[in-house]
Parts: sequence; C-alpha cells; structure tokens
Amino acid sequence: MKQIPEELLASLREEIAHRRISTGIRRLESARPLLETLNASQPRAAALLGYVAQWIDIGFANPAYLAELVGNFPAAGRGNLPLADYAHLRMAEGLLANYRDENERAIEHFRFVLSIAGEFPDRGTLAVAHFWIGRCHRKEGRYDESYRSTQAAVEIARSLNYPRMAAVMSVLESWINFQKGRHGEAIRILREAQSALAGTDDYIVLGNIHSAYGRIARREGKYDQAMEHCGLAIAQYQRRDPQHPSLGRVLANMAFVERLCAQQLRRKIDRDVARRKHEQRAADQARMEELQRSAFGHLDQSFEIFHANRHRRGEGNVYTIRGALHLDRGELDKAEEAGRLAYELGDEKRDRILMARGRILQCMVENAKVEEGIVDQSPDQHARLAFQYAMEALESARLTENQRLLARAYIWQGLTLCNDLFYNPDAARDCCDKAAALVKPEAHDYLWDDLQALRARMTGEGAVDRKLREWSQGQVHGRTFQQVEEEFAELVIPKVWEREERKISRVAEKLSMSPKKVRRILSHLGLLDGTRDAEAEEKEGSD
Repeated sequence: MKQIPEELLASLREEIAHRRISTGIRRLESARPLLETLNASQPRAAALLGYVAQWIDIGFANPAYLAELVGNFPAAGRGNLPLADYAHLRMAEGLLANYRDENERAIEHFRFVLSIAGEFPDRGTLAVAHFWIGRCHRKEGRYDESYRSTQAAVEIARSLNYPRMAAVMSVLESWINFQKGRHGEAIRILREAQSALAGTDDYIVLGNIHSAYGRIARREGKYDQAMEHCGLAIAQYQRRDPQHPSLGRVLANMAFVERLCAQQLRRKIDRDVARRKHEQRAADQARMEELQRSAFGHLDQSFEIFHANRHRRGEGNVYTIRGALHLDRGELDKAEEAGRLAYELGDEKRDRILMARGRILQCMVENAKVEEGIVDQSPDQHARLAFQYAMEALESARLTENQRLLARAYIWQGLTLCNDLFYNPDAARDCCDKAAALVKPEAHDYLWDDLQALRARMTGEGAVDRKLREWSQGQVHGRTFQQVEEEFAELVIPKVWEREERKISRVAEKLSMSPKKVRRILSHLGLLDGTRDAEAEEKEGSD
C-alpha cells in the first residue's frame, strides 16, 4: 500500500493558499499514479482526496475525475476514518454534488465540516467550506445567505494571512454586490482582488474578474466594454483549460452581448427606413447578421463545454440565449423549442432561475405568435399560453432573490396583458409599476429597454384612444382624480416635449406647469437620465 507523504498534503494546502496554481497542478500530475490507487483503508487518503477536490475546482482535471476518485470510498469502508479525514471526504462529495446542481445536498456536506470546526485543524479548508456554501446559495438566487457565507470565508482567509485566497473569495462578494445593484462597491472589490492576484497564474479567477467587469458593463448598457472584457476573460480561461465551465459561461455571455448589439442595429435600421435614410442600411444589415452569426458560433462552443462537463444550468442558459436569437430572426419554432428545453433542464434540477428564464422565453414566443397572427391554433390560445408562462415565470422568480429576473417576469406579464386579445390596462400598469420598482433607472440596458417597450405599448395610439374613450364615459376603474390626472400627464407631456424640441422649459411654459413636474414625469417614463437632464436644465436656463 502506497503511503501518502505528509509533505504532499502540506504543499498542496500551501499552494492553494498562496495561489501558485501551475506548481500545484504539476505536483498533482506527477502524483497521478498515487491518486488512482486511493481508497478508504489507506491512511490520509481521504485527506488527499479533499485537497484534490479543491484543486479540481481550481482547474486540475474535471468533475468526472473527481467522481471516479470519490467512487473508491464506498460507505461501507468509511467507519474507521479519523474525523478530520472524513471531513475532507465530505468536502469532495459536496463539491461533486455542487457540480451536479444538487445544491442543498452540497450544503449539507459543507455544513458538516463546519460543525466539527473544533476538531478540524485545517482552517483554510474551513474557509473553503464557507466559500462553497456561498457559491451554492448564489446559484439558487439566495443572495443574502451567499453574502454572509462569503464574508465568513474572506474573514478566515485574512485571519490566516492568506490575502490571495481572500481575494479569490471576495470575487463572489463582488458578484453579490453587483446583483444587489451596488456597482461601485462591486468594482472596488474586483479591483482590489485583481491587484492582489496580479503576477499569479490563477487564470481562472483572473478570467472571472474580467467576466464580472463585463457583466457590470452590460448591465450599464456599455456593450462595447462588455465585449472587450469578455474577450479578456476568454483569453485567461484558455490559458488554463480550453474546456473549463467558466469559459463556457463567458462564451454564452459574449453571445448575449452580441445579440443586444444586433438588436440595437435592428432598431437603427428601422428608424433609418422610417426616415428614408437608406445609405447606411446595407452596412448595418450586414453587421447585424455578422453579430448574429458570431453569437450562434459562441453559443455552439459554450454548449459543447457545458455538455462535456454535464453543466445543466450552463446548457439551459445557452438554450435561452439561442432561443432569443431565433426569436429575433422570426424563427419561432426554433425559439419555442429552445425555451421548452431550457425549462425542462431547470425543472429537472429544480433550478428556479433557469425555470423562470425558460418560461419567459416561451411567453415571448407566444406573444410573437399573437402579433404575427400564427394560425396553428386560435389566437386566444396563444394569448392564454403566454399569460400562463408569465405567471409560472413569476412563481419561480419569487422563490429567488434575483430582482431583475422578477422584474423581467413582470414586464412580460404586462406585455402579454397589453395584447388586443387580452387587453387589461389596469393589470398591465400594475405589472409595469412593480417592474419599475425593481429596475435601477441609471442602468439603461436591455431590461430597461423592455420596460420602456411596456410603457410604450400602454401609451400607444390604440391604448390612448381606448383610455380617452373610457374616461369620456366616466370609466376610471377605481382611480382617484389625481391618478387620472397623472395618467393624462404621462400621455400628453412626452408628445409636447417632442414637439418643443425636447426643451423642458418650453413644455412647462406651454402647459403652465412647473419644470420640476415635467422633469419628474419624463424621468418616470425613462425619457431622461440624470446627467443629460442636468445638462439640459443648465442649458435651458441660459436660453
């Protein structure tokens, strides 16, 4: 029976703490003959397995290799393991459960390790247990619990004087701040982590940092910056492992941004056609189609990586992005199939976030069928399906702390309620108000665009005619006079603002109302942002 050198265990522990990644991986590669004979009867074998699990998470080997090693420790042979060694085995089992999207089961394993902290001398592994619990909560959309666990991990790492380990864990802390809308704090933490890890070969975490920068830029509508950071992240991941799941994730994110850029070009093309500006149309059309092709290519690469790693959420997210691209191109059958597959993958793992995303895509497809008059079944049936999918998306989103996902579900429920076949303006306005309360007005990204589309649908010509007719007949649907007045102002002020060359002072003078109220209503409708508004006000004051 081969002995497990204590020096090997100590070196693996130290390399993890100080993020000497290539050194640790080379050491493990040379130890593969030893790893392949690990079993429960071998002294310190379970401890070595626990460290190997941490290294697999860093980039050594893949989850299938971990499953193979864990299989050499059947339940019947564990009874004589020392408690600390058994805890390492539970860490390996927890990581394997996490890879399989069995997050609650993974958390049980990690909490067991924390429960014996007094009997477990390796405090660095205790920090990893907290960190992995935080990651499980993040995948479930439980951001407050994730934040607490991640902070506990960072504090332990700092107390051990492991600044690089703390920096790695703080990237997740930054991600939670980002999800909570605290972009400035998220960027500050990322910069500190990037500085702490500068000069290391921890390419996966350095890639994660660029990926996070890209997501923040995307949220702020800075799509060129988002693609630049995605490209930098891809380069980092490829330096470590061209099949790493994080590479699959950032390829999907790149495709998502390419789709958003293509949508912007589509809107520009439509505006140019309406204004009889045809000169640039051909070039814009070609660029839009190029972006779509590139997005499909990145999605194919992403899916291949996720499928090889049996990463079900990753596969599901690829389906939702691919389905949205098909929807943009009018390929409704393909979009419908993608939404169904995404939902089924989420349902299989009870992944509420993926279930909601799948249902939202299916809702979008059914709404498109109503608008295009698809006759495979009655239009009423498509409208009812769209509403059912929106309700199911809401139900799943409410079980997470993902506020933007919830806002998106409200938006698509509202857009469904605006259909001529399902027209309910009061309910649509309620959805709009609930979504608006969850969307940060300074982030003018695709979600903000969807919210503006809902507002535009509610105040479209048909909606305006119907509303004016209802008011003329005294139908106010339980609203107070002040509420009716506000709705009327939201109809009239944007039109006058456009006629008066978007000058707030002119609108206020023309309608004999305060510039402050004009500004408030335009801001509420998403027609102003703070910086441009302040500059306009200063300019108007000098006119």
